[in-house]
Amino acid sequence: MTAASAPRPIAELPVPATKEALDEIRAAGRPAVLRGLVTDWPAVKAARQGDEAIVRYIVEGGVTRPVVAIGAAPGEKGRFFYNADLTGFNFRKGQGRLDAFLADLLRAADIADPPGMAVQSEAIGELLPAFARDNRLALLPEVEPRIWIGNRIRVAPHFDIKENIACCIAGRRRFTVFPPEQTANLYPGPFELTPAGTPVSMVDLANPDLAAHPRFEQAWAEARQATLEPGDAIYLPYCWWHGVESLAPVSILVNYWWTEGQPQGIGSPYDALLHAILSYRHLPPEQRAVWRRMLDYYVFEDSGDPGAHLPEHARGVMGPPQPGLFDRIRSIIRSAVG
Repeated sequence: MTAASAPRPIAELPVPATKEALDEIRAAGRPAVLRGLVTDWPAVKAARQGDEAIVRYIVEGGVTRPVVAIGAAPGEKGRFFYNADLTGFNFRKGQGRLDAFLADLLRAADIADPPGMAVQSEAIGELLPAFARDNRLALLPEVEPRIWIGNRIRVAPHFDIKENIACCIAGRRRFTVFPPEQTANLYPGPFELTPAGTPVSMVDLANPDLAAHPRFEQAWAEARQATLEPGDAIYLPYCWWHGVESLAPVSILVNYWWTEGQPQGIGSPYDALLHAILSYRHLPPEQRAVWRRMLDYYVFEDSGDPGAHLPEHARGVMGPPQPGLFDRIRSIIRSAVG
């Protein structure tokens, strides 16, 4: 768990020039570094001229509305996380003008131990229309980009219920990734209170407590890591855990979240996970075992299509995916739960 045991690098692949080439990367189901994917963006060119230049580029392009920013005290060393007793977070939120936040960010760059500062996941098309117009990812023309701006901050490993391409615009970002099967070894935090929307790992990647989290050594053995420079990007598959470190006093990232292959009208898998916890987790062990087998049969289809033996007109909720089917299932659920 030292610099000598750093994770193996994330694979670097040629920049995909077409949607078909991107689909080949996606089909492998592994993270990939795409060096230089957005190197020609005007924003990246401005960032290479210095921190003041990229701030000026953003502000002069026009900002349409206030933003929400978060800040953590200098003693937190840029780690946005929980407070000591997990009753809240170690950062505060506030709303204000983006130009004022950026000016504060530049001033903080000269402070030896600055507070952690970030504007996170703002929709670029709404906030920075000129930026959105001039910095576009042709591979994902229908996906709304989001911008992340901050200083040297650390975000705990977490997972997104989407695929993701994250593009480094200014500064440097280090990604440490883990496959979904390492969830147990990452010691997820509570569902009810999370700084990232989904549970985050309770392990501090910079200083893991192996007495409290002994299985993390297994996760670390499967981890992969890469550092992005301005213009580089990373592809993260669906539900892969990733911790992100910003390594510069002015750090900007643009990301694209999307899902593909899910039928229109399908329910939320995350909501279903919460409902499964409600319904199964506290049953007696022998009953849980029964429902595990039921789920394997009806949901995960370990024995094949569970409706294949029925006439098509009688398959009901086991029928092929379509909006009408999902509406019927929702109706059944509403009736069942009252």
